[in-house]
Amino acid sequence: MDSLLTGKTAVVVGGTLGIGRALALGLAAAGADVVATSRAQSGVDAVAASIEALGRRTLRIASDVTDRSSLVQLRDAMLAEFGTVDILVNSAGTTRRIPTLECTEEIWGSIMDVNLTGTLRACQIFGSAMLERGEGCILNIASLVTFVAFHEVAAYGASKAAVGSLTRSLAVEWAKQGVRVNAIAPGIFPTALNRELLESARGHELLMRTPMGRFGHVDEIVGAAVYLCSDSASFTTGQILVVDGGLLASGVNQ
Repeated sequence: MDSLLTGKTAVVVGGTLGIGRALALGLAAAGADVVATSRAQSGVDAVAASIEALGRRTLRIASDVTDRSSLVQLRDAMLAEFGTVDILVNSAGTTRRIPTLECTEEIWGSIMDVNLTGTLRACQIFGSAMLERGEGCILNIASLVTFVAFHEVAAYGASKAAVGSLTRSLAVEWAKQGVRVNAIAPGIFPTALNRELLESARGHELLMRTPMGRFGHVDEIVGAAVYLCSDSASFTTGQILVVDGGLLASGVNQ
């Protein structure tokens, strides 16, 4: 796998924490030059150092998916440095558990702005350069809630269901112009952002519903991402690949 992406240049939006960080480092380990970006410059610098330690090139540029101009500046800097951006991974996301009757339009809008509209912004900005060149790969991060509902996260669920729809729509629209668009729907992967939640009753229920009997490790999502971003998936577009230990396939586990 360490040569599947040799010669490719990738950007991972939301690439400094959790799954995004694992994907940024995984793409670099597979041979790509990778720019991991997020709002926090300290996180950008830390992941960039790890990418450079793998012998890959990178840039240290922070960005915000809610700020179109910051994404434009990032794209232009990457094109100036590398000439192309072959791969875009959209991993920035946010959630909030709240009863739907208490979910204000402001809360709803902020979650949509990051998870859905932020994904759209990055697809438009980086996708335009891919379409002009006639080649490129976009990988969005969907969710289990793209398919099934979780309790009291209606805004997050709606945003991720829409990310799945957006993925398929762009795949169909851009296929003849050489740009593939797919998504990964991760199962339960403990990170700093959700570890406390997974220690609650909800975490216990999720564990019971997972046939493998455990949660995933973030490194276990890398192989799926490398495949979808590589030439091995040259005839694969509009797909949402679920990596969940069997949770969505499960009815009764015992």
